[in-house]
Amino acid sequence: MNDVCVFLGPTLPRDEAERELNARFLPPVTQGDVIRLCAEKPKAIGIIDGFFECVPSVWHKEILFAIQAGIPVFGASSMGALRAAELHSFGMIGVGAIFEAYRDGRLEDDDEVAVVHGPAELGYPALSEAMVNIRRTLADAMAERVLSPSTGLRLESIAKELPYRDRGFGRALRLAADIGLPGDELTDFKTWLPTGRFDQKRDDARQMLRVMRRHLGRADPAPEARFHFERTSLWDRALREASPLAM
Repeated sequence: MNDVCVFLGPTLPRDEAERELNARFLPPVTQGDVIRLCAEKPKAIGIIDGFFECVPSVWHKEILFAIQAGIPVFGASSMGALRAAELHSFGMIGVGAIFEAYRDGRLEDDDEVAVVHGPAELGYPALSEAMVNIRRTLADAMAERVLSPSTGLRLESIAKELPYRDRGFGRALRLAADIGLPGDELTDFKTWLPTGRFDQKRDDARQMLRVMRRHLGRADPAPEARFHFERTSLWDRALREASPLAM
């Protein structure tokens, strides 16, 4: 069993992740998963992807439980970036542009990183586009003068207004054409998109795995737990339900 565990789903293909870090790659994190891992005392935990909506999301307190047990917990890209932004002041290690944007308040909505994806047996293929990827791609297109600032910002607004399940460049471009945005710019953007699209979530995930590899290679000490961990009756029940061995 590998001493390093990373929760991974649609953000990064597993074969790419394995090239970056020798780790045990687990499905997207859910509530109770980190508690169970703590019983195994891994050298480090990384969180990239996590389930939400129909499945209870990873609990903040179980991440704090890992930190106070001396296990470094890293987060980036998706659920990892959200939890790291919320818990970085308590010792969780956030990595990447998405984490920084949430930490600094430039992003607030959870739907910025949400995507629809296929099943595990197919490798969790993404079936929609994350808003953070759309923002970065449009920013690059404006910087390269493929889109004017006014058209780029309007496309960004159109994409943001879409439900995350329906979000994608194709849908946004069709709506942009329907409301009369400049056709020549939209055509240029379509032509540029196959090579110009930037996957910010994937880039941040790779960066986090490299940070973990360097951290483990230097045998850096775990960040000090900067909090008092309060054991409540609710927590004790969660602990018993998740993993009696962790007690």
